[in-house]
Amino acid sequence: MSQGIARVVLDSPLPQLDRLFDYAIPETLASAVVPGVRIRVPVRAARRVMDGWVVEVVTESEFEGKLAEIDALVSPVPVLSAEVWALARRLADRAVGVAADILRLAIPKRQARVEQAWLQQAPEPALRLAALAQGPAEEPLPERAAPNAPVPERGLSERSESKSESKGTPPDITGYPARLGEAVGEGARLVVPAIPEPDAWITTLAELVGPVLAEGRSALVAAPDHEDLDRLETALRAAHGTERVVRVDADQPAAARYRAFLAAGSRTGIVIVGTRSVVYAPAIDLGLIAIWDDGDPAYQEPLAPSVHARDAALVRQELSGCALVLLAHSPSAESERLVEIGWCERIAFSRRRLPRVIPTALQTGGDRLAQQARIPSSAWRAAADAIETGPVLVQVARPGSDAPLGSVRTATELGRAFPRAKVIVSHGGSRISEVGPEPALVVATRGAEPHAPGGYRAVLLLDGERMLARESMRVVEDALRTWSNAIALAAAGAPVYLVGIGGSLATALAQWRQADVIAAELAERQAVRLPPAVRTATLTGSPSAVDAAVEAAGIAGDDVIGPVTEDDGVVRTVIRFDYRRGAEVATALRTELLRHASGRRSAAKDHPPRAVGLRVRMDDAEPFVGERAQAGRMGR
Repeated sequence: MSQGIARVVLDSPLPQLDRLFDYAIPETLASAVVPGVRIRVPVRAARRVMDGWVVEVVTESEFEGKLAEIDALVSPVPVLSAEVWALARRLADRAVGVAADILRLAIPKRQARVEQAWLQQAPEPALRLAALAQGPAEEPLPERAAPNAPVPERGLSERSESKSESKGTPPDITGYPARLGEAVGEGARLVVPAIPEPDAWITTLAELVGPVLAEGRSALVAAPDHEDLDRLETALRAAHGTERVVRVDADQPAAARYRAFLAAGSRTGIVIVGTRSVVYAPAIDLGLIAIWDDGDPAYQEPLAPSVHARDAALVRQELSGCALVLLAHSPSAESERLVEIGWCERIAFSRRRLPRVIPTALQTGGDRLAQQARIPSSAWRAAADAIETGPVLVQVARPGSDAPLGSVRTATELGRAFPRAKVIVSHGGSRISEVGPEPALVVATRGAEPHAPGGYRAVLLLDGERMLARESMRVVEDALRTWSNAIALAAAGAPVYLVGIGGSLATALAQWRQADVIAAELAERQAVRLPPAVRTATLTGSPSAVDAAVEAAGIAGDDVIGPVTEDDGVVRTVIRFDYRRGAEVATALRTELLRHASGRRSAAKDHPPRAVGLRVRMDDAEPFVGERAQAGRMGR
């Protein structure tokens, strides 16, 4: 006899199965089947049994036929919270993806032994998880949330007051972390410049978390890589106690990750730290989401539907009403847009001490040979003086697969010039997390700079022109961010030599006004309709499928870029559209995906699988890379 009806989301990547299915709950499982638990159910369309999660339990179904029964209970622990389900559904709709793909990022694979030990030791946390999974009874979740963009639909020409104020005299920095904590109230959305000193960003985040924990609420804090995460975790444990910090990291061993996941979803008054996937952690009574350096490309999820951690954080903030802080030395174009339209407020401050940035292009006095030198004489002398007292950082370009070769060659040259100095090389393939305070030449590719306690005694930023020569819509933004992060590693008063770069970039770094450059970049992208001024969708498939999708989305004219023919007759087209059309375009593209997914079974057997299908990627970080034929049309 049936004991209620479970509405279930299947663990399947198929778009045609991306909805809630109703299943009868057998009497033997009546007490165990609650919202959030893992179950196994028969799927007639797939002719097999599949895993899934119970979203809600109801008494009636709109299905008129006889409901199939749940086959088995996989686990009694409710691992899918109401908030995370709402987040997954909203993000999947916005990204024209499948909710189960996001849930796989949010919920680690079950570890039976870990789960059994946890249940035996923590019955009270298990009850907390159950309550979290069910959510507020008075606010039932809809089957499908509207896939709207998580920002108001206003043009970038509408400048917020916070932006105009930031170009004037900002408030004094005295008490900056404490005053920032006061600004982080319920529902606050802040874009915050980090203080350009070693470890200042870590101190700021630790102080931001304090009031949230004091209120008995939880916080989510994200770092882009494991080196930053390790240092952040250590600082948070020292500031707030080991028992109040939980690390949830996709690269943890399976057992450790599942143990941390269960802890994160069963306790409140904790700070949950991790890399990009931490934004999906099952926090109870969420009070704050903080992301360090949101412009780092590591925050872009490579797995479908490829949602950026910042976008996931924006949607989760909107759903939960918690505070959101985007902290960085140099703002991303996306965060600058949020300030421009008034969705986020920028916390500006006056610097008690500006970094000592010296653009060498302004020192050469028109001497072409001096301008072309990879390391000008003034930078050589500064490095020679500084290395007597501590480490000196030399940042070099990262030319793809040549990064190790380039950094090693630079290290060899510098080693000859400073034969008594220890030379340390750090690059993406062999990254060093920290160096000691003793004298050393540290040669690092951008983004792989080791931490130096107390800061570097001098910093040389080389290969500036090479960094700006990369074919990318974000080349200026990325270079400014990596330079700024390296500058912030310098000790107080230490010289930072910016080699080969002048103009607005050099001025912005010398005055520590990166937001001015990013605002100008954003205005240029607005003029030629480039992200993030507009949204994009990359459509890949057979010519007929792509053409049909473009037509269904209602995009025409210059906002259709392509098609470009790839392998096996597959074509690629990029479409652009305004944010206010996001829900409309996403719905149309999803309908086309479902139509093609359903039509694959009836397609001719001799057709290549890719040629009869359709793939959609929304908001690709680099939708136009490699499409030089289109670059001219777009004014680049």
